[in-house]
Amino acid sequence: MRILHVLSYYRPHISGLTIYVERLARGLVRAGHQVTVLTSQYDPALPLRDAQDGVSIVRVPVILRLSKGVIMPAFGIAARKLIRTHDIVHAHLPQFDGAGLSINARLFRKPALLTYHCDIQLPPALLNRVVHPVILSANHIAAIYAKKLVAYTDDYAQNSSYLSRYMHKLQVIPPPVEIDPPTQESIAAFAAKWAIRTRPIIGMVARLATEKGVEILLDAFDIIRRQMPDARVLFAGPYKNVLGEEEYARRLQPRFAAAGPQWTFTGSLHGQELSAFYSNCDVTVLPSLNSTESFGLVQVESMLCGTPSVCSNLPGVRVPVQTTGMGLVAPVGDARALANSIMEVCHNRPKYIRDRATISRHYSTEESVRQYVALYQELMVSRQPAAFGAQP
Repeated sequence: MRILHVLSYYRPHISGLTIYVERLARGLVRAGHQVTVLTSQYDPALPLRDAQDGVSIVRVPVILRLSKGVIMPAFGIAARKLIRTHDIVHAHLPQFDGAGLSINARLFRKPALLTYHCDIQLPPALLNRVVHPVILSANHIAAIYAKKLVAYTDDYAQNSSYLSRYMHKLQVIPPPVEIDPPTQESIAAFAAKWAIRTRPIIGMVARLATEKGVEILLDAFDIIRRQMPDARVLFAGPYKNVLGEEEYARRLQPRFAAAGPQWTFTGSLHGQELSAFYSNCDVTVLPSLNSTESFGLVQVESMLCGTPSVCSNLPGVRVPVQTTGMGLVAPVGDARALANSIMEVCHNRPKYIRDRATISRHYSTEESVRQYVALYQELMVSRQPAAFGAQP
């Protein structure tokens, strides 16, 4: 099959959404399919056409940004050209262009599939009060003309004001998760590089972004240090010049400075270094604050490396811990409860450990690819000519 994936940002931009699509696209290529990604040239230094791991990438120039959104006048032309030559149009929401993609897929009689990754919540601003309902309306139009919608979990779908309206065409497919098993050599090298000599090590993997709840972890860390004075936080992921989060970083900077060497930013990690990061942690944390977080791939990565996770009690986000028993769920925005949960896991760690095979049975890229391919094939078989105005 020839599969067209469409999303606003793609690699090298780092987010759960871009990692999801990258893993799915590469997995589909390994399974023998032809995959193209249509996305924005959000950085002018990026090539307009590229190829990575067998995936073709087409980037459309950006002339303007509205908050985290991108305006691309040439996008429609590029999309229509690619829709004609592909069998499946797979759009990843939220994105403003989702409506046009679904409508054009209907015009060219190509099945359109939407994966809804999370709700969108823009920072309070006059412009965003206009932009937000426009994007929401575009996403609803996209759903009306799409053949199927995919969610990560039924928990998130049932609690989403958007997805719950389209349960009749919804399918749940667990997200693609993959991480190299850590080696003893990489674990030791990481510990030496970052001078890990005290315990516990509390890990967080994320962009430094408002919805991630980093300030809640900072508050919890103040509480933890009163009982565990040698505790340390390692934060892995982009933390400088994160798109749209500059003010958030400035606001938290004095608190990072106050934590001193007990709060360490490692920057983005990959491959064995990321596996070793997880293995060196006693617990990892996902203190997200709102429905812009729908799952948290990093929780499962942590579990696959033998480290339990503590997360917020948000729909979808709580599912990996509830499914595996490998960690605890804390109330959203409650620093004291988060601190108590972290300390409970650290004090009774063997209680929260599961073997890698148990986690892999629930989550893997291979299983996600298998389910998506079955869905693509179902859509191809059921495809039939229909008048544009007919209800999906």
